[in-house]
Amino acid sequence: MARHFFLHERTAYRMDRENLKKLAQDKNLISGIYNYCDRWCERCPFTSRCMTFAMSDEEFSDPETHDIRNEAFWQKFAETLHTTLEFVKETAKEQGIDLDAVDIEDDAEKRRLKKEMAKSHEVCRAARAYSTMVDDWFKAARDLFEEPEGASPSDPAPEIPQAGAGEDKDSLQDALEVVRWYQHFIYVKLMRAVRGELEDRDEMLDEFPKDSDGSAKVALIATDRSIAAWGEIRNHFPFRSKDIVRMLVHLEGLRNKVENAFPNARAFIRPGFDRIDLNS
Repeated sequence: MARHFFLHERTAYRMDRENLKKLAQDKNLISGIYNYCDRWCERCPFTSRCMTFAMSDEEFSDPETHDIRNEAFWQKFAETLHTTLEFVKETAKEQGIDLDAVDIEDDAEKRRLKKEMAKSHEVCRAARAYSTMVDDWFKAARDLFEEPEGASPSDPAPEIPQAGAGEDKDSLQDALEVVRWYQHFIYVKLMRAVRGELEDRDEMLDEFPKDSDGSAKVALIATDRSIAAWGEIRNHFPFRSKDIVRMLVHLEGLRNKVENAFPNARAFIRPGFDRIDLNS
């Protein structure tokens, strides 16, 4: 399960402002690395250099609290409100931000309009369609898997008793997990990319790396990995090749659309994950 970061002000779980500042000053941590990751901490090689992971690891090292459906977990989350608000106020004061001057209603309306525009963008529509296609495929292929009755589409990838044992089963299980992990993630990141592009146009920030390109790059990487995962699934279930090829064609079309809409996305340098080619 992906880790999440919350603040807590009670003794054993306390992550106060001083600890937060100490983490921010840790030179081993890569600034901003968590902005362009896929939130899959268990598969990430940079958790030791991620501030978000460090905070969640310190706060919730007890495996029981990793269950987001656990009532105790959400109680701890609720108790962070006071500490978090104090931290926001202190940060705003340090940076000269007048919280009372923020026009919440105007900003909310602008965000709503941009969200609606993003939803209608071709890349977001294609990504949303892919999410539905994945659910439909797993529903149609239910007989292949050992899936609990009443399982939700958001549940982890099912077990595969028909695949046998050993590396073959492991490779299939890994591929299914990749598909499920990125199924909705691609849409979410593309929504952020499109909305970010709209904001970039408003602010005219052409000389700086764009967050929209970074978000689009993460979506492209997720798409690449999903294509590879479906290829692996096809190897295991050749008799479902027709449905899988349809999925692959859709993903390839989505990838082309994203690359056309965000031509600089692949070149975006993500902190920690990507290296700058000094010879280019």
